[in-house]
Amino acid sequence: MRRLLSDAIRTLAPQGQDRHGPLPLLMLTLTVVTGLIDAVSYLGLGHVFVANMTGNVVFLGFALVGAANLSVLASLVALAAFLVGALAGGRLGTRFADHRGNLLKTATAVQTVLIAVTVAAAAVTDGRVTTGVQYTLIVFLGLGMGLQNAVARRLGVPDLTTTVLTLTLTGLAADSTPAGGAAPRPGRRILSVLAMFLGAFIGAQLVLHGHLVLTLSLALVLLALTSVITHRLAAGNPTWTKSPS
Repeated sequence: MRRLLSDAIRTLAPQGQDRHGPLPLLMLTLTVVTGLIDAVSYLGLGHVFVANMTGNVVFLGFALVGAANLSVLASLVALAAFLVGALAGGRLGTRFADHRGNLLKTATAVQTVLIAVTVAAAAVTDGRVTTGVQYTLIVFLGLGMGLQNAVARRLGVPDLTTTVLTLTLTGLAADSTPAGGAAPRPGRRILSVLAMFLGAFIGAQLVLHGHLVLTLSLALVLLALTSVITHRLAAGNPTWTKSPS
């Protein structure tokens, strides 16, 4: 495991003409954000996901047959917001198709604004989740996560979707040496899982102890830093800003 993590850190560090440059590190940061946001949505907003739409569709099915503690309306609102966010992310991807740096910078700037709205909404009630706060957060967080998912897809960095881990975990096992595979990028895949776990762990600790606003604020800071850092690193149009296709 130590060797895998060491290899992962080396491959994540931007070197020379690496075609992805700093993108892996930046996208791992966004993966941490996803863990934080899903902790807020599931633990604080009534058992609904705003980033994991597979889980949301399943929850919707459960809710429709009367499962306790699940809401049909909350699941539908989250799905709708996510789709609108993904649509916006797709439009940004088309607009900045030739410059991945500008795409990530702009997308994370928009996400920063969206998450800032949720921080303000939650702060107004001092972290108490009224019905109004619940659906405000579901809508704006869903928009942000849909946007992030679409942009990560357009950036095209292998094994770093930032919002889902099913294919990452499948690849880690199915492509491994015991399975007869070449085991490509195992370290990066492990770091992706650890980043999501870290965000979820920290988010759960904060939300379960009544720090909803602080959790959202932490996500806000990480998104703002990602946008600013991307802006600085993309100056001069380095190789990694070009489309990988």
